[in-house]
Amino acid sequence: MTIDKSLRVRSGLDRNRSVLNRAERLARLMEVDRWREGDPPIGLQKVRVEKLALKKKKKVKKEEEEETVEGTTVEENPAS
Repeated sequence: MTIDKSLRVRSGLDRNRSVLNRAERLARLMEVDRWREGDPPIGLQKVRVEKLALKKKKKVKKEEEEETVEGTTVEENPAS
């Protein structure tokens, strides 16, 4: 029997997850010293999930390349 297309996992967990499992929460709490070994793992404090926002690359590189190309042509022909 095949799986319906809407139920397939295409690329796994590419998206940001809004919920951490217990092990991940413990690791984050230990990093900021809010949980120590021996504390009960039930009733943990909330942990903020930081979302990564990737900035789009600017098109400055093309403009810089054009300027360097124009600058080299002027330098190659000093008589002009």
